Amino acid sequence: MNPTSRGWRRLFPRLLVLAAILAGRASAGAVRQAPGLDARVQAFLESHDWGWGNMNVPAVDGRTLYEIILKNKYTRALEIGTSTGHSGTWIAWALSKTGGKLITIDIDETRHREALENFKAAGLSSIIDARLGDAHEIVPSLPGPFDFVFSDADKDWYPNYLKAVLPKLLPGGCYATHNVSAGRGRRGSGGGGSYLELLLGLPELTTTVEGNGNGLAISYKKKN
Repeated sequence: MNPTSRGWRRLFPRLLVLAAILAGRASAGAVRQAPGLDARVQAFLESHDWGWGNMNVPAVDGRTLYEIILKNKYTRALEIGTSTGHSGTWIAWALSKTGGKLITIDIDETRHREALENFKAAGLSSIIDARLGDAHEIVPSLPGPFDFVFSDADKDWYPNYLKAVLPKLLPGGCYATHNVSAGRGRRGSGGGGSYLELLLGLPELTTTVEGNGNGLAISYKKKN
């Protein structure tokens, strides 16, 4: 099938969801889930194939976050920028397999309400603490610790979120940042230079960027 065809574009997210299910079943040490949860989340994600605009991540990035959590058995997750809940659904789905919980924050009341409805429809509400408010104020006040963080809010504030959360990130934990390529989210209020340069320059982090076009930076906090 031509990968640029409409049929392939509609099939690709379904393949990602199926691969995620298989990866989850194969992961070692997975906790017991509610019966039928995988099928419920899969059906929910498939029903929203082309409805994830509104500043949500594409399915390929959602699956990347899911796989990182499963691989490392993370359980204490924070998402900065809920939007309407696409990335949060992937994160919480993975946490349902590790026994973890997610705190997610968004300032927009309309997006927040829609995200709550989406989390409920996916069967993941019990895993998610969705907070409505200003992440500039909420994030520094969170006690932590966290072992997984996904930052996808206002790009100019990226350095400040990192500064607030990094001391609360456990050694071996992951700090993922969306939109760090093609000039998006590159310059921040934390001084001169780019946010990506800031990540790459921090000695306590090891950072790579996924080559999916959106610039998903994956930073692991060194254990020593």
